[in-house]
Amino acid sequence: MRSRVVLALPLALLTLALGACGASDAGSAASSYYGSSDTTSGGDAAGSQWTDPSSYPVADTYTPTSSADTSSPADTSVPVDTAVAPDAGPDATAPDESQFEPPGTNPFVMAAHDPFSTFGADVDTASYEIFRRYVGDLGVLPPPASVRLEELVNYFDYGDAPPTAEDEHPFSIAVEAAPSPFTPTTLLRIGITGEVLDQATRAPANLVFLVDVSGSMSSDDKLPYVKTLLRETLDVLRPTDTVAIVTYASAERVALPATPVSEKAAIRQVIDGLAAGGSTAGQRGLAMAYDVVRGSYVAGGFNHVILCTDGDFNVGIVGTDAIVSYIEGERATGVTLTVVGFGTGNLNDAMMEAVSNAGDGVYAYIGDADSAVAYAHDRMLGSIFFIAKDLKIQLAFNPARVHAYRLLGYENNAIADEDFVDDTVDAGEIGSGLAVTALYELVLGDDAVPAGEGAPEPEDGAAYAGGDLPEFGADDLAELRIRYKHPGAETNDPAIALDRRVSAADVDATFEDAGDALRFAGAVAAFAEILKHSPYGSLANLDVIGAVFAEQAEVDPERAELAVLFAKARALLGE
Repeated sequence: MRSRVVLALPLALLTLALGACGASDAGSAASSYYGSSDTTSGGDAAGSQWTDPSSYPVADTYTPTSSADTSSPADTSVPVDTAVAPDAGPDATAPDESQFEPPGTNPFVMAAHDPFSTFGADVDTASYEIFRRYVGDLGVLPPPASVRLEELVNYFDYGDAPPTAEDEHPFSIAVEAAPSPFTPTTLLRIGITGEVLDQATRAPANLVFLVDVSGSMSSDDKLPYVKTLLRETLDVLRPTDTVAIVTYASAERVALPATPVSEKAAIRQVIDGLAAGGSTAGQRGLAMAYDVVRGSYVAGGFNHVILCTDGDFNVGIVGTDAIVSYIEGERATGVTLTVVGFGTGNLNDAMMEAVSNAGDGVYAYIGDADSAVAYAHDRMLGSIFFIAKDLKIQLAFNPARVHAYRLLGYENNAIADEDFVDDTVDAGEIGSGLAVTALYELVLGDDAVPAGEGAPEPEDGAAYAGGDLPEFGADDLAELRIRYKHPGAETNDPAIALDRRVSAADVDATFEDAGDALRFAGAVAAFAEILKHSPYGSLANLDVIGAVFAEQAEVDPERAELAVLFAKARALLGE
């Protein structure tokens, strides 16, 4: 459980705070999905369920970094991995110059045409922390382009048991499904939970904290929280692990050479002395950090750079593509990189997500001191100590049972179906104790594919004629396939493969019968669809979402906090 200090309100008080969040059954929710009378929602004369993004009061804080036209509904001819949701956010002339790139929204895909859905694992949680910062601290909705659905879902612990010592693979797999109350579909959840490495026997860590101390980091919500994160991280490492600190601004320097964590007093003295000022020569800082980590490289250990910044690179290599290319080149040395973002004034979210992906690492965001403490104690080790790398996930759907499917989120992690078995293709990493949750909406049998104003046309075309579909049983809905490598594997090493069937037996009769994990993850995803202005989001779902959040608020402090944040966000939505 995360250690953030969160006020755990009694359930009755939370229910009062959430307002009219009465529970609805799947049937009534599906009816409202097709014909909402909510005047804040866009729609045709028949009363479409599709939300009208222009009706949302959002933070005027979005600087687009994509050349795509986001002012009109998505072109239905655009492939899944490049589709852009309509109306990605407010005008670019906002006083807050933070940069967010719209992830887009996956459409439905007809299983008879393309029965395969393939993507890389992603355990990032930055998008949830950004939502938490905007709604909880700033009192406004987050920029729609900052909302990556999978990062909101993956922020939470779903209670899936990790693998045991006798298990063949370093992660466990959970599968469950139920009729969705949010759309007329069946909601499928896939949960992959990594093993927790034994601190006493794990490989040693060689860490370099690369700290941005430029002028843009001088505000109270940036460098002070970096210091908190660094201090707290010392308490979760072993005394024999080594830590170095490299700083960069107008110039870069080694503030602390590789030092055993046992020398905490000396390390803390350096942390306390960090101060901000000057321009941002990020590329030179990166180069020095990699030099330092290679100088103390531990064979068979975890050699990792942790970049702490707001992403404002303005000297040297400044374009995201150039920085990504540089990081990818360094990745071949066996050094991985995590990015931790701070602040809201000029946060370069788009760059930091791309850089962390290129570095085979994690992208996190720190919005306050509690977040810094929680990340250090609950996620830092998972960001450093990987239990699997290049983890790819593929669902092969049974066209005889599944009419259409839609992956919720992971737009930035799409992998070409044919690359699933190409073990040289980079994919996602999963760290000690971390988990990946993926959600699909399935249209079963001959049911209609959800459609409405602003939604992209389903991906359809000639029937699939390949020969690599498995022989499905009468009750099989899909085959879940996973490929991964051990952390020390090389690019050309073969991956390890496993698979599991998803059958009708995995589907509960109603959403109310489903377990807490599926119900909560589904509600978080439906809420994210609204926040990101997805054409599949509906304000008519707010009552069901709120009811799920309220009933699970006593499960853990994170759920309790989300229930409170949801009430604030609902008010900002005019509901």
